[in-house]
Amino acid sequence: MMKMYTLGHDFVPPGIHAGGLRYHGDSVLVSQLCKDGLAEAVAIPQLETFEAGVLFARTECIVPAPESTHAIAATIREAQRCKETGEPKTLLFNLSGHGHFDMASYDRYFRGELEDYAYPEEAIKESLAHLPKVAAA
Repeated sequence: MMKMYTLGHDFVPPGIHAGGLRYHGDSVLVSQLCKDGLAEAVAIPQLETFEAGVLFARTECIVPAPESTHAIAATIREAQRCKETGEPKTLLFNLSGHGHFDMASYDRYFRGELEDYAYPEEAIKESLAHLPKVAAA
């Protein structure tokens, strides 16, 4: 058994989310990278992810899958931070798929039917309360 950051297998995300990433946890590899301080988890609101996806599509002529737009949005945030601070940095992200099968979600975005949603802190605490207790490694 390997540890991962999770909200538990009984976590059910809100149905209004069209931007992918509805899974209850990070992969074991990503969890270890976060634990070791080599990666940082960042929450990106749904509308910002689609905005980033549209910008990417207009500049690179590739419609990214909504899951990939989270990485694009985080990279844009970091690029803007570097621009403000003057810090030179090479930024990489993983484009994990195209959005050809997600055009309905993009259509909902353009029609203004998507909304940002912050999952309630109490619901997060409730999900975490159901996790098994394991010793720290």
